[in-house]
Amino acid sequence: MAHAAAWLMLLGLLTGGYVSSAMTGKVPADPQMALAAHLNALLGTFFLLGVAWTLPMLRYGAVGQRRLAWAVIVANYANWSITCVKAWLRVSGVDLIGQAANDTVFVALTLSVVIPSLVATGAWIHGFRRSRTP
Repeated sequence: MAHAAAWLMLLGLLTGGYVSSAMTGKVPADPQMALAAHLNALLGTFFLLGVAWTLPMLRYGAVGQRRLAWAVIVANYANWSITCVKAWLRVSGVDLIGQAANDTVFVALTLSVVIPSLVATGAWIHGFRRSRTP
């Protein structure tokens, strides 16, 4: 997970160039959404590192830890990449509005970021519970 976090941090830092290009009009992207992609990667890095640091504290075995790790990794990389794309498309993607690009982004965010992040976070919290021994 730390390795995935390091790569996400690099992507986030490089996305800063995307932000400046959007702000100066060098690329046709929404600057605020590009900035959101930049911040999503940076904050996602810390989410990955937080989960990685606590894995030994969880009651999950190796398989459960690996599943949790992949859920968090995939959701955070998807959050960064989809937000980069939605900045380029200049759509919010926060609700279905009948516009194809916006609705596609909304579905992609819901299926690859929102639901996996909620499930992974719930599993992370649940993992701190100690199993009951009879």
